[in-house]
Amino acid sequence: MEYLSTLLVAVVALEHFYILVLEMFLWTKPRTRKIFGIAPENVAITKKMAANQGLYNGFLAVGLLWSLLHPEPFFALQLKIFFLSCVLVAALYGGFSVKKNILLIQGLPALLALVSLFLV
Repeated sequence: MEYLSTLLVAVVALEHFYILVLEMFLWTKPRTRKIFGIAPENVAITKKMAANQGLYNGFLAVGLLWSLLHPEPFFALQLKIFFLSCVLVAALYGGFSVKKNILLIQGLPALLALVSLFLV
């Protein structure tokens, strides 16, 4: 179960690194606009906001990576719980204020990873 937990935390970290790339570097690309439902005429006015959001997703990803690499198990567990909880809260907020599918795309992996930590 510990391997599954580690894998799930890594998946959430990779997902947020991917979101960082989309929001910070690929915001104007057609595929990114489709993923986020951004009309072409709104790309320019939302680009800085998206980059800011991408930066925050990067912080979450780095925190999760830190939790996977930290040598002290108890502190690593605390880091995992904290950063996964942050992802889950952000997904809940986004899911209820922006798009429902955020709950599934970001919230579910974070929830599964968080639950797996308590089953180890």
